[in-house]
Amino acid sequence: MNRTLLLTLMALFVAIGTLGSQLIWFPAGIAKAYPVQHAVNVLAAVMLGPGPAVLIAFMIGLLRNMLGLGSLLAFPGGMIGAFLAGYLYKRFGKKYFAAFGEVIGTGIIGALFSVPFAKIIMGTSFGAFFFVPPFLISSITGAGIALFIVSRVKNEKFIQLKTNIKGD
Repeated sequence: MNRTLLLTLMALFVAIGTLGSQLIWFPAGIAKAYPVQHAVNVLAAVMLGPGPAVLIAFMIGLLRNMLGLGSLLAFPGGMIGAFLAGYLYKRFGKKYFAAFGEVIGTGIIGALFSVPFAKIIMGTSFGAFFFVPPFLISSITGAGIALFIVSRVKNEKFIQLKTNIKGD
């Protein structure tokens, strides 16, 4: 895959994640769950690898914050989940590991990282149990959506785009 195709796919994922997060959301405890962000993380991890997935998560968080549609907590949750999803998929080659990586990366590690992040950057102090349930609900839902989409794609070569990126 050439770099133009890679950048185009990344831009497409950013657009889907940014717009989709505002169209599809639901209350999760005291927070809002945005499963589209997590679905995009898993899809990008499987199709493009960990590096592009993290960059996509960063750009979605940045755009949502610039547009006043998200919080700063989109950064730690989204980026850690995207990285772990991409890393586990790259390591084991199974889409279920990507979904598991998203749930653990966002739902647990990202939520725990959000505690000091919220204190230092946002000036609010909440305990870990404040972030873990909504992050888990959102990431499990999004990972499930991504698994459904990936399992319905018939052309395996399309899913394996990341393997062709290296030399071009």
